Amino acid sequence: MTDLEIASKHKIKDIKEIVKELKVPVDNVEYYGRYKAKIKPFGQIKQNSKLILVTAMNPTPYGEGKTTVSIGLADAMKQLKKNVILTLRQPSLGPVFGLKGGATGGGYSQVVPMTDINLHFTGDFHAITACNNLLCAAIDNHLQQGNELQIDKDQILFHRCLDVNDRSLREVKIGLGKNNGVERLDKFTITAASEIMALFCLATSLEDLKMKLGNIVVARRQDGSFVLAKDLHIEGAMTVLLKDSFQPNLVQTLEYTPTLIHGGPFANIAHGCNSIVATKLALSLADYVITEAGFGADLGAEKFFDITCPIAKFKPNCAVLVATIKSLKYNGGVGKDDINVPNLSALKKGLVNLGQHIENLKKFKVPIVVCLNKHTFDIPEEEQIVKDYCSNYGVQCLTSSAYIDGGKGALSLAKEVISLCEKPSNFAPLYSFDQSIKEKIETICREIYRSEKVIYSKEAEEKIKFIEQNDMSSLPICVAKTQYSFTDDPTKLGAPKDFTVTVKDVSIYNGAGFITVLLKDIMTMPGLPKHANYEQIDLNDNLEIQGIF
Repeated sequence: MTDLEIASKHKIKDIKEIVKELKVPVDNVEYYGRYKAKIKPFGQIKQNSKLILVTAMNPTPYGEGKTTVSIGLADAMKQLKKNVILTLRQPSLGPVFGLKGGATGGGYSQVVPMTDINLHFTGDFHAITACNNLLCAAIDNHLQQGNELQIDKDQILFHRCLDVNDRSLREVKIGLGKNNGVERLDKFTITAASEIMALFCLATSLEDLKMKLGNIVVARRQDGSFVLAKDLHIEGAMTVLLKDSFQPNLVQTLEYTPTLIHGGPFANIAHGCNSIVATKLALSLADYVITEAGFGADLGAEKFFDITCPIAKFKPNCAVLVATIKSLKYNGGVGKDDINVPNLSALKKGLVNLGQHIENLKKFKVPIVVCLNKHTFDIPEEEQIVKDYCSNYGVQCLTSSAYIDGGKGALSLAKEVISLCEKPSNFAPLYSFDQSIKEKIETICREIYRSEKVIYSKEAEEKIKFIEQNDMSSLPICVAKTQYSFTDDPTKLGAPKDFTVTVKDVSIYNGAGFITVLLKDIMTMPGLPKHANYEQIDLNDNLEIQGIF
């Protein structure tokens, strides 16, 4: 059965029942039909609530099932009578219609209503896109209306966005024609890579959201100094556009576990974690909160630990590292056509990728468990090789069959997670914000990627110097790079050593509160593949999405 057919055979509870179980005050709820609601945050974080991060090894191009494992783990903990809430990112339409498809789990480990969540949901992404592009319109209007702020039109640093993969928009010329504004070059990013998305997820209140919006660096003046969004007096209007979207979205799993889905930054070109307000809301309502960071642990987990946790003052209690036989063989050199064929030699070769992720997570001083996300083509001998390998690191490796079995397929994993949460977490970020920009970049590249050397383009060198001269260097680093490798080259799989990393560009995300570092050829506007997922999607007689969902 397809994921949609499985979901259609399950009775979904009216969201009012989930709200009642959570004991959310009626005045803090806004319903979006029968199965979705927005919750206005209230209350304080529970004193003994536990925060669990789900991350992964470097993936294949088709994903390794972090979301499926996260959902299965939450459902299993609910079966064990634990008070648990799951917090996830909202899917972007780019991957949904591009390569990866939806992001609501799969099989018997799903969040529902899946089609709503994968498409327009409650309109949050549209609000973020509109907010982003309102600021862009204000910048161009200012240029047209006399340019009182002396903005250099060739040094505009904030760009338009769209929640669709479209490579043709990576470089555009605007203002063409008579009376259509000032002619200049611009570009689009995907909405998930927008600074608005990032600060939306890192803001702790509406007041903080407004402040962050006002602090966005939008351009440089002709004398080289920065222009902020608040110089255009637009932060109030931008906050109004986001005020309803800023409330976390409540849905449910197939087993009725409450799930907050809010915000959706990519982990390869942004910080890759759901909103702080959603996680804090969950921590105020539940004893156990499961969250997820995108792509491999070298991206999402590192950013969760080094950006999100210090800003939100979170202290995670446990990390679940998801691996698959498929990804291990991929990192051992097996191509797509043979990925489901048993290959013990390639499997053993690819284990070094998993080992480096285990070593990296230990550097953050949190308890770790490895979850082998079970697939149909896996064989017991392969599974035992992975378990033995993990035991050499002093780490438990447990399988999850949540895709096939729902929560009961992750019960052993849930029991281990509960046990680990009782151990002390001595969590500490990898670096201090007060270190220099290059020190922070090189710490990540050395300790997480294992690079020998970092080289900087002339443009990156100049931007780092300018940021430091403007006293904006005491911010965390958000590295944008390929998700398929520890390096900046997607073809270098496994665990390469002694390589060189190239910093192509540096951007100040002063509103979000971090510095983005782009490595090598990373793009902030993805393109569509030759055969995209949109080719598989149609409407059936019941007006339900079929195919990839």
